[in-house]
Amino acid sequence: MKFLLAPDSFKGSVSAKEAAEAMRRGVLKARPSARTFTLPLSDGGEGTLEHLVKATKGTIYETMIEDPLGRPICGYYGVTGDGKTAIVELATASGLTLLKKEELNPRLASTFGTGQLIMRAMERGIASFIICLGGSATVDGGAGILQALGFRLLDHCGEELPRGGVYLRELAHIDDLRVDEGIKQAKFRLACDVTNPLLGPQGAAYVFGPQKGADKEAIRELGEALTVWADQIRHKTGVAVHDMPGAGAAGGTAAGLCGLLGAEIRPGFAIVSEMLGLERLLDEHSITAVLTGEGRLDAQTAGGKVVAGVCAVCAGRGIPVIAVVGGIDGDISPLYGRGLTAAFSLVDGPLSVEEAMGRATVLLEKQTEQIVRVFVKAKGM
Repeated sequence: MKFLLAPDSFKGSVSAKEAAEAMRRGVLKARPSARTFTLPLSDGGEGTLEHLVKATKGTIYETMIEDPLGRPICGYYGVTGDGKTAIVELATASGLTLLKKEELNPRLASTFGTGQLIMRAMERGIASFIICLGGSATVDGGAGILQALGFRLLDHCGEELPRGGVYLRELAHIDDLRVDEGIKQAKFRLACDVTNPLLGPQGAAYVFGPQKGADKEAIRELGEALTVWADQIRHKTGVAVHDMPGAGAAGGTAAGLCGLLGAEIRPGFAIVSEMLGLERLLDEHSITAVLTGEGRLDAQTAGGKVVAGVCAVCAGRGIPVIAVVGGIDGDISPLYGRGLTAAFSLVDGPLSVEEAMGRATVLLEKQTEQIVRVFVKAKGM
C-alpha cells in the first residue's frame, strides 16, 4: 500500500511539513509495511514562500525595504533551488500585520516595498516570479509595486503622483520609458485565491477596503481612484482589468500587474502543486490513497484551498482522498462531488481550541492511524 500525505498547514498550530510527518507516523503504526510519501502543500497564502524555498532547497534573502507607510524595515524574498524563480509574499512588505490598528490607512498605504523586493531579485538575474497575494494593507491597485519598478505615474501637469491609492484619482498618464527591458520581459505568476473584480460592489475597495481600515468616504474615494487606474491601464496597454476575475486581489494589486506586466492570475494551489510535482508523484508511484488536511473544512474550501485542489487532481485518477482537519463547519457536500472520499476532525474528545491546537500533531497521528486501519480492513489487506 502506498500513501501520499499532502496536507496544508494548520494555521497557528503546525506547519504543513509537521502535519505530513505526523500523518506518516500514523500510517506506519497502522500498516508498518506501507510506503509513504510526504508532500506538504499550500494554497499560495501566507507561508508559501518559506514552504516553497524549503521544498526546493532554495535560499531566503533579507534586504532593507519600505513598509506600507514608507518606513524602513527588513524584508525578504525567496529563490528556488534551481536559482530560476523568485517567490515574493506581498504581506511581508505591504501587509496588514506590519501596521498597528491605529496606523491602518488604505488611502496612503502603498505596495512600493513589494516592488523593491522584486527589484532585488531582478538584480540577481531572476526573470521568473511567483507573487503570493493576500494580507495586504493596501488598496493601491499595485501602483506602488510599479512605481518601484520604474513606472512613472503622472498627473495632468506632468508631475509624479505620491504613493497611495487615493492619489490615483489624479492619474493622467502612465510612463514606462524608464522601466528596464528585463522587467517587461519577466514572467509573473500571481498566486490568488479570490475571484473578485477590481471595481464594483464586489471589487477591491468595497469588499477589502473595510478590513484595511477604510470608512465609507475612503471606500468611495478608493473606488473612484481604481476606476481611473483601470481606465488608464486600458488606454496604455489595451488590457481591460475592470471586471477581470481576481483583479481585485490584494487591494487591486492583481489588476496593476496583469495590466502593465502581463502577469498571469492562477490559483495558489495550482502553482505550488506544479512546482512540487504532485501529479508526477501520483502517476509514477501508483498511489493507493491520499491523506490531506488543513485547519478547517467549510464552504470556502471548494474555492481553491488545498483539500479541494488535491481532490481535483486525484478525481480523474480514481485515487481516494481522505481529509483530516481541525474542524468541519457547514455543508461540505460539494467536495464529495469533486472527489473527496471522507473527512474527519482530528479532535478526539471535548477540548478547547487552544488545547486542540497544542496537541495537533499527536491528534493528527492518532486519527490517521485509525483511518488507515479501517482502510486496510476494507481493502482486505
